[in-house]
Amino acid sequence: GAKAYLHRQVTAVGIIAAVIFALLYVWKRDFAVPGGFLIGAACSLAAGYIGMSIAVLANVRTTQAATESEPKALRVAFNGGAVTGLLVVGLALLSVGAFFLMVRGDGSVKATQHAVDSLVGLALGASLISVFARLGGGIYTKAADVGADLVGKVESNLAEDDPRNPATIADNVGDNVGDCAGMAADVFETYAVALIGALLIGALQLSGVAGALVYPFAIGGISVIGAVLGVCFVNFRSNAVKADRALIEGVVVSGIVSAALYYPVTMGLLPETMLIGGKTFTPGSIYMTAIVGLLMTFASVFITNYYTSTKYRPVRCIAEASETGHGTNVIAGLAVGNMATAIPVGVIVLAIYFSYQWGDLFGVATAVMSMLSMAGIVISLDAFGPITDNAGGIAVMSGLPPEVRDRTDALDAVGNTMKAVTKGYAIASAGLAALVLFGSYYLDLDTKMRDAGKLAADAVTEFSLKDPRVLIGMFLGGLLPFLFSAMGISAVGRAAGAVVIEVRRQIAKFPGILTGKEKPEYAACVDIVTKAALKEMIIPALLPVLAVLIVAGMPALGKEALGGMLVGTIVTGLFVGISMTSAGGAWDNAKKYIEEGHHGGKGSDAHKAAVTGDTVGDPYKDTAGPAVNPMIKVVNIVAILVIELFFCR
Repeated sequence: GAKAYLHRQVTAVGIIAAVIFALLYVWKRDFAVPGGFLIGAACSLAAGYIGMSIAVLANVRTTQAATESEPKALRVAFNGGAVTGLLVVGLALLSVGAFFLMVRGDGSVKATQHAVDSLVGLALGASLISVFARLGGGIYTKAADVGADLVGKVESNLAEDDPRNPATIADNVGDNVGDCAGMAADVFETYAVALIGALLIGALQLSGVAGALVYPFAIGGISVIGAVLGVCFVNFRSNAVKADRALIEGVVVSGIVSAALYYPVTMGLLPETMLIGGKTFTPGSIYMTAIVGLLMTFASVFITNYYTSTKYRPVRCIAEASETGHGTNVIAGLAVGNMATAIPVGVIVLAIYFSYQWGDLFGVATAVMSMLSMAGIVISLDAFGPITDNAGGIAVMSGLPPEVRDRTDALDAVGNTMKAVTKGYAIASAGLAALVLFGSYYLDLDTKMRDAGKLAADAVTEFSLKDPRVLIGMFLGGLLPFLFSAMGISAVGRAAGAVVIEVRRQIAKFPGILTGKEKPEYAACVDIVTKAALKEMIIPALLPVLAVLIVAGMPALGKEALGGMLVGTIVTGLFVGISMTSAGGAWDNAKKYIEEGHHGGKGSDAHKAAVTGDTVGDPYKDTAGPAVNPMIKVVNIVAILVIELFFCR
């Protein structure tokens, strides 16, 4: 089912990609940028497809392992996720590095600059396809999930993943195409774009330093070693401690190894002093910015864990609110989501301040690359979630003893927290990465305008708050994440409504479904969500591209308004993304906390209210919230790409 959906998605997205490739080639009259676009798009799709295939293999093996013990199931699920984590990192380093070397050719200054500029095409391909994958997969999985829960759990009192529910197969397929394929494509894009952003800043601010272009790759390569050791550590500790502690300890080990290895590489690749942005910096200060990135990873993991884990007050507060009804559950969840933005944004502000003080924009780029270099181990945690979720469904559908489902449920609750943690990590890193891309925009803008004779040699483009064009751009940019997320949530609501109607129709028409005498028509629900996902993902995914082209193409607004738009999108996108993913994760785990026997347990009024909250949170955490992450970067990448088209002629 997952493969069938992805084949149809590739066909739909492939047509759009072919049109964009043709337009880029006609405009550039050079194969580098459109070729990079194709490579980025292909790798983003490949990351999603391979990640999903591994998850499908791992989930049934996790179910079998759960018949023996919870630690064994943990190891199988986590190692399956680790394949995706390491694949994404390796694929990003390989694609960006190979493309850069191929276009660079003889290694001359001009060829090197051409190679760096051409990487923007690869970033665009990865980001645009990632938006389609995240949005399409998110619409698919959450429409099926919401439809299955509303009729199955609330109206028919069926258990999670009960095979008598006509939407249960669509729900399980959705876990693979949304949480696995969409997530893998998203993180590949985030990693690749962060790497490209670091290369752009290195080329613009340290043009005479050869090590500046090697350094981001070195950071990524070192962290692969850290990730592998972290994976080994989780396997080693799985029998000794609880699942969530073993997973977090794996991240800590990976970070410590990376921090230790960064120092000699930083000192070896960078010169004793560097002039960046008119200030002098040392390799020691750049090393400190790399440490800032690692600390950001730990902070995002622990903060999101607090707001989404069943162990802490925010989730338990939502569960408690469920006792007084559906409305109070939703109110509590919205409050938690909004509150969950405060500490992460405070940490991001500190990270920007210190990394800028210690290395200007190159320092911020290094911090982002350091943070995202942890993706190998962190994404292993994310992919662990849908594997354990599907393992529980397989346990129910295959009639295994209740204790098997109890073991998979315990791991699934941890997996929900880990999914929320990694979404928080991805969005926080996206905020920093987008800031680097904005820096690339205004530095590249001035460089190219000077080369074209449109700007004096000693002049710079000002983005002043006194300029109404900048403020107009900020308002328009601030609108984009809200408009984009509204489209995604509405799409889930429409598709879920169609699933609800179909499930009700089948149960009313075939009463034997609930008694187990008749088999549901699973394919009908699968077809509904497949068509909805493919149809509904197109307009929102193209929205950021069209918005940039419209603002850049209006002479009355121009480059100043476009710069304001980038800032507005970054700021509101960060808040929208963190709020939605945190609230969704908290709602989901509040439901699971009640299902463990608290506040009346399964079937109680509090449980029904929690199911409602979970259905509200589903499109928040798995459709709109995560998709905002690549959307922010698409806006910034397209802005960099169109500088020559609109401002240098």
